[in-house]
Formats: sequence, C-alpha cells, structure tokens
Amino acid sequence: MRSYRSLSAAVFAIVFCALLGGFYGRSALVAQDRIPEQYEVFTAALTAVEANFAGDVEPDRLVYGAISGMLQTLDPHSSFMDPRTYAQMRERQEGRYYGLGISINVIAGDITVISLFEGSPAYQKGLRRGDVIARIEGEDTKGWTSDQAVRRLRGPRGTPVEISLRRTSYDKLIDLAVVRDEIHIPTVRAAFMIDDTTGYILLSEFGENSDDELGRALRDLTAKGMRRLVFDLRGNPGGALDQAIRVSNRFLPRGDMIVYTRGRVANSDSEYRATRASEYLDMPMITLVNRNSASASEIVSGALQDHDRSLVVGETTFGKALVQSVYRVSQGAGVAVTTARYYTPSGRLIQRPWDGSFDEYLTYTLREQDPNRAHKPEDLKFTDGGRRVFGGGGIEPDRRFDGPVEGFNPTRFARTLFARNLFDTYAQRFSRRGDARITASPSEPLRELSEDFQVTDAMVAEFKEHVQKSGLRLDEAAWQQDQQFIRAMIRFEIDVDLFSVEVARRNLSKADPQLQYALTLFPEAEALMRLGTAPPATRAAR
Repeated sequence: MRSYRSLSAAVFAIVFCALLGGFYGRSALVAQDRIPEQYEVFTAALTAVEANFAGDVEPDRLVYGAISGMLQTLDPHSSFMDPRTYAQMRERQEGRYYGLGISINVIAGDITVISLFEGSPAYQKGLRRGDVIARIEGEDTKGWTSDQAVRRLRGPRGTPVEISLRRTSYDKLIDLAVVRDEIHIPTVRAAFMIDDTTGYILLSEFGENSDDELGRALRDLTAKGMRRLVFDLRGNPGGALDQAIRVSNRFLPRGDMIVYTRGRVANSDSEYRATRASEYLDMPMITLVNRNSASASEIVSGALQDHDRSLVVGETTFGKALVQSVYRVSQGAGVAVTTARYYTPSGRLIQRPWDGSFDEYLTYTLREQDPNRAHKPEDLKFTDGGRRVFGGGGIEPDRRFDGPVEGFNPTRFARTLFARNLFDTYAQRFSRRGDARITASPSEPLRELSEDFQVTDAMVAEFKEHVQKSGLRLDEAAWQQDQQFIRAMIRFEIDVDLFSVEVARRNLSKADPQLQYALTLFPEAEALMRLGTAPPATRAAR
C-alpha cells in the first residue's frame, strides 16, 4: 500500500509539473532539456524521505508541501490548493452550496459559529455568532478540526442534521434539527437610502452573481428616489474579473476601457471594455475604498477614477493586481499562478511592489499610510479629464480620509478591542424582542432589544467591565478618546447579531466618519461627472 501511494504521489508531481509547464507555452521549451533532471531530483528526494524519515510519512502531504513551496518563491499570491481548498474556492465563486449557512472556526478546541447568512436554515433556526456546536448527530465535537465539522454539517438538500449548541447564558445544551438547503452567498450586503436622494450600496466581494445583485439594488434605490450614489468597496478583497468588468460597465459608457492586462506570454495580453449601454451615467457617484480594498475592487475604482466617473474617497488600496489564473491540475487539486498584471485605463500599474520575504507586503494593512509618499516619474498618469493620478501602489483616493476600522481611525487599544471580538461577545447578552426561534430557557435572562434601541451610558459601563474581565489591560486615556468608536461598535455588533447587516450598516452610516466626510463631497463629485461626460476634444483641451 505504501509503495502504491508513493507511486501515486510521484506521478501526481510529474503530471502537475507537466501541466504547469504547459501553461507557459513556448517559453517552457527553453528549459525542457533540464526537466528530466528536475523530475529525477524531486522523485529521488521523495523516495529518500519515505525510506529514511524517523516518523510516519504521508506522500500526498509531502508533494502538496513541495508544490506550495515552489509557488511561494514566485510572488505573494501564487498558491497551491489541495482538493478541499480548491472545492471551497469554487463554491465561494459560485455563491451557493448545500448546508446550514454558517461560517465556523475552531476556538479553544470548540467548533464556533463565526458568522451566518441571513435567511439561511441556521438563521431561521436561531443560531447566533459565538454559538459552540458541541455535538453533531450526537457526537462530541471537542477537538475536531473545522474540516471535520464541515463534512458532517453539509449534505444533500432537504436532509436534516442534528446539532447541540452551547451558548452563553444557557446552562444546558440547545438541541436543534436543521434542514440543509441551498445557500446563496450574497455579495451586496446592504443597499438603502441615506437620505431622500442619496443611495448607499455595500459590495463585500465579487462573486458570480455580483452584477445581478448590484443591478437589483440600483433599480430598487432608483425607484425610492436615488439621484446620487455612495458605492462602498471598503474591505472588498476582490474576486471574479468578469464581475468587475460588468460592475464597472454599470457606470461607464459602452466602449470605455475598464482594465487591460500584460503578461509574459502572448495570450495573457488582453483588454476589457464596457460592452453594454449604462442607465446610470448621469448619477453623481462617490466610491469608498480603504487599505483592505484589493484586486477586483481596485479594477473598478481605478476605472471609475481614470474616466472621471466617480470621486474616490478613503485610503490607498492594497495594491494587489496580479492576474491569478486558477487551474484544476489533478486529483481535484488546483493551482493559482500569476500570469499577468492589471493596468487601469490610464496605464497605471495597480500592483504594489514587494520585498524578498513578502513581510512588508503582507503586513501592509497593519501599518499607517504615508499620504506624501514619493512616486517615480514613470508612475504619473492622467485621467480622461487631465487629472494627475499615480500607479505602482494601489489606487490612491482623490480625497484622503483615514478610516481603517469601519470608517474610524481608532487608537491601538480600540483596534485591539475590535480584533479580539469583544464587541461580538458582549452582544451575546441581548436578544431580539419577540424572537421565539429558540424555545430553551436561559439560565441568565437575556435583555430584549427592539430595532430602535440606543446605546446607553449603562451599556458602555457594562462593556467596560466586560473588557476588564477579558484580561485586556484597560487604557483609560484611549478609552475616553475612543468613545465615539466604542459606542458605534457596540450598536453595530448588536445590530448584526439581532437584526441584520443592512440594519447595522444603516445605523453605522450615521456615525461612520469616513462616510460622513464623503457625503460633503458630492458637489465635487457632480463637477467630476460633468468633466467625465464632456466630449473627448473638450476633455483633452482641459
């Protein structure tokens, strides 16, 4: 059996390398004389490890690790996906699967609910963030991996799964039978009117249904009187390129360049233009971005900025614009290989440079930004209307306003409160008024709140005690300085837990400093829109 697995692993490695070589076309022929030698070195090393290593050896794990190590020498984003990871990636792109509609993680050995999708079977049954799934089908889950739990929780549509929850304020486990169903993963997480004429849309990522979801949101808000739009791409990590093109096309006229790519092989050079007539060319628009906006969200914000279609407000984006071509290679595994780079219509390279170890690159979002950073002369480009913009390091906003945490720029102490989920765990003390989904009685009464609740001084004092009991040292000066942020996050996390993401975003919009600043800039956005829609000759003269 061991020899068979060794052979399978070696064959897999050879097939993978052959396929990977094929992706690069003729350029791979330069090294073809060396390929047999490389195979020989790899298989000899694998055989030596299997024969002599003191512990147990799993050949598949060795091969997967070798491939991952190979790709990690290229750039920060080329990566290998084992069959499970590849399947999860495809599932996320497709935006649907059969299950309960929850995201889980292992915390202190417990399978813990991190988030859930509104309207999902789990949501309808009353599951909440912070719940521990202590049993699945009567089997204790303590010490399980998240993969083990996922395999047991997912299954055919319409079939039930028995789970037992451990929840704060409940002495006994809560037993539930949840029927699996198709789960749709929404990417437009909130769409509402900020005032009588201003619409707000939050796009959290680019999945296969993002353009359709955005289209429905735009139509609904237009029917409610929307005449100007705040398009929120903060924290959007990217996703499907075709959806970035379609989303951009919602606001750009047919024929406008959206993005182009340049790579090492000929077929990696492509141009992507708007191909549909847009219904929203005359709507003033502000696009919000931050340091966690990346990839497809940078393509959209860059195109809107280059064509003077939207005022971009916030922070400099992450600067991740490598074309990742994902290939299914063998045995259900996949590989993401960088095949090209993205450029905005004005010719700006979006990709930020990286250091040899990738450390500075990967910790970018944890560091403060320099609004006066130096630019190379070749990075200077111009929008359609002649405005100066720079490439080589993400999309720089037209108007900067630092707000890395939900639009706020809190102290390090308050960021720690947020990172440690202390607002989330405090929200578990409350319940939605009239919520009868869970019939079990808590050992400690939960305080019922209606959707119009307000954060009181007593709640803030109680949260302070919650922080102190967590073991985190209280910074009194920072506590006072961060009062606006603390109150906003208490309200936000309770809203998410008890009501909905849209309710939470609507209430947060009233306190979000970055968003409130953006709303004052609509006169500038209107002037920019007129510049962007001027005839080409007029724009050139300007």
